[in-house]
Amino acid sequence: MNTLLKRIKHNGFFIFMFLITVTSIVVVSVAITWTTINMSEKFFIEKFSIMNSKVMAKIAGNFETFDNSIVNASNNLLQSIVVKSILTEKATGTEKMNAYYNWDKKVEYISSILGSNQIGITIMGTDGTIYTDGNSNWPINEGMLKNSTIALNTLKDPKRLMYQYDYNFSVNPFNREDYMIASRGIMDPLSGKVFGSMYFSISKKQFKSLFTDNAGLGNTLFLVDRNGTIVSSNTDSLVGQQDTKLLSYAKEMEKSPQKYMIKKFRGKDQIMLVEYIPFFDMYLFNIINKQEAIGDLINTKEIALIVVGIVFFALVFVFLASRRLTNSLTRLVKQIENASKNDFHYVSVAGTYETRQIGQAFNSMLEELHEYVDRLVLAQKKQRNAELEALQQQINPHFLYNTLASIKFMVLQGEKKDADSTINALISLLQNTIGNVKETVTVRQELENLKSYVFINQKRYGDRIKVDYFVDPNCMEYSIPKLILQPFVENSFFHGFNHKPEGSIHILIWQDGNHMICEVVDNGDGMEVSTGGKLPDTKRKQHLFSGIGVKNVHERIQLIYGDLYGVAISSELGEGTKIRITIPINGI
Repeated sequence: MNTLLKRIKHNGFFIFMFLITVTSIVVVSVAITWTTINMSEKFFIEKFSIMNSKVMAKIAGNFETFDNSIVNASNNLLQSIVVKSILTEKATGTEKMNAYYNWDKKVEYISSILGSNQIGITIMGTDGTIYTDGNSNWPINEGMLKNSTIALNTLKDPKRLMYQYDYNFSVNPFNREDYMIASRGIMDPLSGKVFGSMYFSISKKQFKSLFTDNAGLGNTLFLVDRNGTIVSSNTDSLVGQQDTKLLSYAKEMEKSPQKYMIKKFRGKDQIMLVEYIPFFDMYLFNIINKQEAIGDLINTKEIALIVVGIVFFALVFVFLASRRLTNSLTRLVKQIENASKNDFHYVSVAGTYETRQIGQAFNSMLEELHEYVDRLVLAQKKQRNAELEALQQQINPHFLYNTLASIKFMVLQGEKKDADSTINALISLLQNTIGNVKETVTVRQELENLKSYVFINQKRYGDRIKVDYFVDPNCMEYSIPKLILQPFVENSFFHGFNHKPEGSIHILIWQDGNHMICEVVDNGDGMEVSTGGKLPDTKRKQHLFSGIGVKNVHERIQLIYGDLYGVAISSELGEGTKIRITIPINGI
């Protein structure tokens, strides 16, 4: 059991990276598949709505043409002296025959206006007298019409041309023929007195021909009145049915910016388009069963099998590739972890380029450690103290472990470019810090080392703290003590922005006569500084990169260059801190 736990611990990076990769592949595959299917469905429905919007526009045009002919015919009847005379004057004998003759002539003219002999014409006086044309097959008589809802609605609002559906009257109840009725009151234009009403009747079959010719395969078209009753449809079984939900769908569609909606109708999801026909005061619906429309569009089973196959092969590849990539890094971490137990023996250099570079840098660090230890034994006391401070430039193991952990996380997340850049920065930092045994470096080298350090911190903690560099080009090749800027930048990073969420650090280097001035300025929290700018001793565990504190830098400079040089600090709470370092130009 312990052996198994130990193996899991040593291969934790591989296991974690593999599980994350597996999860990512599965999630991405499912997301892409789901998105593809939904986008395909949406694309089809969009195309459907565009095509059927054109169909509905044609049908609305047919309705408008039909309405215009009814309006023209009704206006002609309103202005007809013949109609007024036969409805208001009591005719007997020869006069009655003349009235019928004049009515027949008028009907012939009105039929020419309507452009169809399939539309029946009926007028009724207030006394119940009915006159019809010879072509009308509307099964109506005086008593039925006079007391009908159609007549009552017409006389209630006689100025308005209204359309009503008649499904109450029939010659044969077992072979019923329904009618669409257009009606309007007949009144005196001067007095406004109503003396009758007119009715234009068209059978259900004839009215249905106004829109069924434009219906596509699988489409259901129907008109719904204000009561939610389907008054006409290309599906006969729907005519006469009432569904109040249809009215709520129509109201919802009027407020929606979309051209279509998907709603339940007759127990199934339907792709639905709605258009209001104002002269009918009805709603035109165009629907198609969603499942029937898109059921065969996408083979879900076939897509699922393809996705499973792709995921399987991707997982095999990821397993082999990640295992190969992480083996060398796992071995290196084990060796680094046990280095202190083995008297800091060198680690073996193998594996990928990045792993070899880290191993070489670690071995270089060990070499530098041994050299520094040997030099400490032989140096004078003050020089030994200076060298002791220099030894504090060694990389803090926690910094290295944390940086390696960050690199591991980047690799796990697939951020190979960022991982490569961070490794290169770490290598450069290790080489410039450990590989260079000189007490001083050029300004250029110090800046490169500092930029590597800043880059690693920003990759680990984010870009909330920006670092800018303002350096006089003439100072780039001047010598300065190694790592005199890094402790102050580190101090700003980890102690200068505890209260402020973000900010910036400015690095300034320029020549002032025979002196070189280096400043580290931040706009962070600031701190209290004693009178005279005495430096606080910040040499403490919070320095994650090295053990060098700001006071150590001041003492090193004075030990090397004398008491005229060193570090001065100024700060104000809430405003930030400025560190000023003064050294002679090439004074060593």
